[in-house]
Amino acid sequence: MQRGRLVLVTGGVRSGKSRFAEELAIKTAQEVIYVATARITDEEMARRVAKHKARRPDYWRTVEEPWDLNRVLREWGEKGRTILVDCLGTYITNLLLEKGINEEEANLALKDFARVAWSSPADIIIVTNEVGWGVVPPYPLGRMFRDILGSANQEIAYLADEVYLMVCGIPLEIKSLAQSGFEKLFLKKGQA
Repeated sequence: MQRGRLVLVTGGVRSGKSRFAEELAIKTAQEVIYVATARITDEEMARRVAKHKARRPDYWRTVEEPWDLNRVLREWGEKGRTILVDCLGTYITNLLLEKGINEEEANLALKDFARVAWSSPADIIIVTNEVGWGVVPPYPLGRMFRDILGSANQEIAYLADEVYLMVCGIPLEIKSLAQSGFEKLFLKKGQA
């Protein structure tokens, strides 16, 4: 079975990550499955989700999944489909705060997710947050979140066919299929 393309879109808050990922999904001209990891817990979050929904084409199918991305990829991951996961940071928050998993369990779950995404016959686009450019959080849970997401981002970027960094709404392609040997030169396994 031939695998699809794996794309990672990262950047800071309000950098244009989601909008750019949506544009990439539209360009695939395939059936799009939008995987929403956010949970609506208050009015402000409801407004945010409504803005995201209003931008998406009506023909896209939305799957809300805050806790089990592997199940979604296995269930919906068919050739000729694009699955857009938005976003990995929210997914990790859900695992830590609502499922109560520890750091080791989270790291194992995310490594498994990266491999499932890489091997899927569908094209997978993952939106994530770049967390290494801010201050060190003053509390243990914040540092654990930052470390888990940073490691997950590295794992997915290593496997990805394409990686984009969003800065001020501008996409910077930092890895593409055309970069032969990129992983061997710059992204050796186990390096931080």
